[in-house]
Amino acid sequence: MFNINPKKIQAVMKQLGMKQEDIDAERVIIEGTNKRSIIENPSVVKIEMQGQETFQISGDVKEETVEEPESQEDIEKDIQLIIEKTNCTEQEAKEVLERNNGDIAATILELSK
Repeated sequence: MFNINPKKIQAVMKQLGMKQEDIDAERVIIEGTNKRSIIENPSVVKIEMQGQETFQISGDVKEETVEEPESQEDIEKDIQLIIEKTNCTEQEAKEVLERNNGDIAATILELSK
């Protein structure tokens, strides 16, 4: 469509204070609060202009949903609830909760036997 000389483009970019660099990458991962975008076989270009760096990425995109891990505060609240319901020790509550993969109901049932 356009017949533009790549050397002329580079010269104009240099005059504007722009630098372009190809980056060799196998995979690009963008992590959000509850989803992750994985770009396989990416083409990555880093562009520096006016003191800022931007990245242009293209490739095969796959998205995954990410579950947020429980905070230490939430785990401690779960342990206190288990202790209140079963009258077990803190150590017992932690061990059984871990063995039950964080399932509070299963832990309370197991410790109530």
